[in-house]
Amino acid sequence: MLRLFVALTLLLLNLYACKGGYDSCKHKINDSNSVSNTTLQIPVKNNQLLIFSRTTPKGTILKHDPFLSLYLLEDKKGFKHPFKINYRLTLGTACVNKTEAVEGKILKHQVGLNSFAKFGECITVPSLLLTSCCSLEGIATPQGIIEKEYLDRFIKIKKVSYSDIGIRVVDEKKLVIINTINPFMKDNPFKIDDCVLELNGKKVKNASTLMREILFSKIGSTHKVKVKRDSKVLTLRMKSQKRYGGGYLSDTFLKFLGISFDKNLKVVKIEDKAKKYHLKLGDRLLQINLKNITTEAEILETISKSKESTNLLFVRDDFQFFIRVN
Repeated sequence: MLRLFVALTLLLLNLYACKGGYDSCKHKINDSNSVSNTTLQIPVKNNQLLIFSRTTPKGTILKHDPFLSLYLLEDKKGFKHPFKINYRLTLGTACVNKTEAVEGKILKHQVGLNSFAKFGECITVPSLLLTSCCSLEGIATPQGIIEKEYLDRFIKIKKVSYSDIGIRVVDEKKLVIINTINPFMKDNPFKIDDCVLELNGKKVKNASTLMREILFSKIGSTHKVKVKRDSKVLTLRMKSQKRYGGGYLSDTFLKFLGISFDKNLKVVKIEDKAKKYHLKLGDRLLQINLKNITTEAEILETISKSKESTNLLFVRDDFQFFIRVN
């Protein structure tokens, strides 16, 4: 009861301190030029700019997250009142740009790098997801909202990387279900439709929190995962490895083998470990295990069901050919 009283008191004080509301946030965005055409350039602490951009920005780049299309730059001009990540209780949020503030709430939270958060109202992108105190809750991008936990981690970490244990998950009827698995990750013990109960001794509440815990963990750390498979409860162990795709990067599991695609499923990069397949840039993927493929989601789904080896059909000019990967 006392904790609730303290929380409500702090919230009321916070609201009083933010009496300027979203109009002041619009003024702050205009004064800082945080929203500029299709990019965001948000002044944050230590005279730095947090940038969302689909092209490389000009200036001194301190670090880059290709998964989220984020950059951190030196802010030579500086801004007297930089934006801060919100750590306080709040009664509401709004997506704010130079001219409007659309109040609403997040309907679906960000699930790792494959499903960004969704806002409950129609919004203009890019824009900032702010509290009435102009504190950052996230940023609205063409693929959805990147939530504050990812922004905060990007600003703080020295080197950008994410961990992977070879699973992608979804929320189904208040359960967290594995819907795709990476068969190329050695000794992957998981199966499609496994229900994830615990991660490292902690109860799993939702897909959003589970994927964030995995992604933010140290690469090479071993995770103990309790799952329910059919009627059995199993405890599985998996060492995390480097994550290769997701977000604004192609995510097909084939990147794990050194083959990268664009959104049209054409090969755009072939790493040394994939040269044995004799692919060329521009080769387009047509089928996996005799099933026609048109999207990245179909690649993940079909590869997840591969038993031992996977047959890929490519086309080069008018010539079609198979390769086998495992």
